[in-house]
Amino acid sequence: MTGGDAIKRVPTGINGFDQIALGGLPACRSTLVSGTTGSGKTLFAVEFLARGITTFDEPGVFVTFEETSADIRRNSASLGFTIDRWEGAGKWAFVDVSASLGEEESAVGAYDFGALLSRVGHAVRRTGARRVAVDSLGSIFLRFADVGIVRHELARIAGALEELGVTSVVTAERPEEYDGVTRYGVEEFVFDNVMILRNVLRRQRRSRTIEIVKFRGAQHRTGEWVFTIDGREGIVVVPIAFLASRETASSARVSSGNAELDRMCGGGFFRDGIVLVSGPSGAGKTLTGLAFTAAGVAAGERCLHWSFDETREQLVRNAGGWNLDLAAMEASGLLRIVSGYPEAASLEDHFLEIRRAVEEFAPARLVVDPLSALERVASPKALLDFVLALTAILRRREITTLYVSAPGGRFTPVDPPVIAGLVDISIMFRYTERDDEIRRAIAVLQSRGSAHDHRIRDVTIDGTGMHIGEGMRNGTPDGAK
Repeated sequence: MTGGDAIKRVPTGINGFDQIALGGLPACRSTLVSGTTGSGKTLFAVEFLARGITTFDEPGVFVTFEETSADIRRNSASLGFTIDRWEGAGKWAFVDVSASLGEEESAVGAYDFGALLSRVGHAVRRTGARRVAVDSLGSIFLRFADVGIVRHELARIAGALEELGVTSVVTAERPEEYDGVTRYGVEEFVFDNVMILRNVLRRQRRSRTIEIVKFRGAQHRTGEWVFTIDGREGIVVVPIAFLASRETASSARVSSGNAELDRMCGGGFFRDGIVLVSGPSGAGKTLTGLAFTAAGVAAGERCLHWSFDETREQLVRNAGGWNLDLAAMEASGLLRIVSGYPEAASLEDHFLEIRRAVEEFAPARLVVDPLSALERVASPKALLDFVLALTAILRRREITTLYVSAPGGRFTPVDPPVIAGLVDISIMFRYTERDDEIRRAIAVLQSRGSAHDHRIRDVTIDGTGMHIGEGMRNGTPDGAK
């Protein structure tokens, strides 16, 4: 983050971006948005105008050099942007240069920028536009061999837009994701504000990020921020769009579904608590999550059970082995099971899917089993952002949440600095050896805001569920011979 400033801002209305920009784009200036093919430049330009109309009642002008106005109308309709209606209401105007470019000779000086700027000025005055989007300068500057001419004309465009008193977004192509800012290497010096959109292939999956390179004299957050393009919401920056502090914390308790585990945690889980259950395969993590869900349904609470790596049918079958009828719980309307593999979507899309289900189903409890499965499709930083954003939403809605993590995962107790700031209760399962027998054990590593049992206790699992026994010494239950 840069130092303080007093520059007036224009909120874009783009989901999460204004939090990065600390209020929006600097007013009455041009912002260069540079990116490779498929990074989201045109969408950013379209959404900048669309949100201006729908959220702030600010008309806009869209200057297009590549796609025709008809293409932009058609593509934007899928996001619910009714450009044709806005045109009819005098709130949106196109300056379509795409057709005339094809007719011009590919020679230096062939394009009349004076005529273009005159058309833009007329459209701005006719609509009373406060915002202008120009997409994309690269298609016209490809015909100029002299970089000096490119820089001169860019400065001319930026100056003309500033004189019109509009806040503008100007897109440009860049050849590589991490090699320079723009194609010609001069664009970033002409504009006061520069942003980069990236579309990087990581682990055989595309990941988009946005970075503010500079806001001259204006405060902003630095670094790359992950974003996704959603069919309903357009551009969504994660996690900034969803981080918000709560001024209150719930003191009410809910049951884990196991009376002995409740006692170990000081009386159950806090209503807005985030609980982490970790341990090796077969130790009892999934059963703990299912018991937590069943207890919620029994109490008349809506429960959302999110399963990675197990299908709904597998989960229903396995739960039946412990006399838990998930199908009946679903039929009651109090349980919703969602299952799928992490590789089926990007991390950002998984986040939006969970968030949307939380908003639509309004559960009192959520289980994500296992959270650690997402490590297969995400970098450590991206996964941390995911958990931060999701946890913020859940706390704000007072949804009691149980995360499950496998051993060696980034969110298991082997990494205390990460865990300490994310969860309220940390429960660990482990195996112990006694003579020729493998036994299960459980321990509560932390329980914020309440006393808890510090002992490692014996665990047995049978057809009726999980049973927590006495404390253990050297892998042997107290009192055992």
